[in-house]
Amino acid sequence: MSISIKLLAHACFQIKAERKIIYIDLEEHANPSEKADLILTTHSHYDHCDPSKIKKVRKDDTVVIAPKECVSKIGGNVKTLKPGEETTIGDINVRAVEAYNYKRFRSPGNPYHPKGFGVGYLVTIEGKTIYHAGDTDFIPEMRELKNIDVALLPTGDTYTMDNAEAAMAAIAIKPKIAIPMHTWGKDTGEFKKKIEANTATKVIVLKEGEEYQLI
Repeated sequence: MSISIKLLAHACFQIKAERKIIYIDLEEHANPSEKADLILTTHSHYDHCDPSKIKKVRKDDTVVIAPKECVSKIGGNVKTLKPGEETTIGDINVRAVEAYNYKRFRSPGNPYHPKGFGVGYLVTIEGKTIYHAGDTDFIPEMRELKNIDVALLPTGDTYTMDNAEAAMAAIAIKPKIAIPMHTWGKDTGEFKKKIEANTATKVIVLKEGEEYQLI
């Protein structure tokens, strides 16, 4: 069976596999149409966590995983994972990893995403591992990631990596597929060109509503 990865908006994706529906970073511009088995939220910022969209697709047995700061915002039963922690939901394994800024600051000494604020996720299903980086700079911990089939990497700058840094991250991680996200509508040509010139990684650029079939 194949795994469908659909970009809904910004950094929000729907992953469909094994008749399971997974959403990552449901936000205000996303229009999810199917009920969720698993919802993952990387951090509490509005463009990654919209409680109304989560409520729309949440079932009684939907598992919601989010950082501690998101729990009261989302409401109900929410599981938290710190970097390095993992859990298994049926046939789906979810591991939280670090995601933070060390060079992008709201004010001196005050990063947009301080370490410990948010996370990224490694989602493994059907023997394939998908990495959603969350909002982050190119951090040293990315060099430790191995055997990634698809890396969803932010490229928009200001709050996250820019195209050049995200390409460097992909070159370090060596996923089979890299998909840019959180682009703020900026051209991702540099991202694609640099990665494909230096690795065997294939870059797939999705428009909102488009999906990629991972076989």
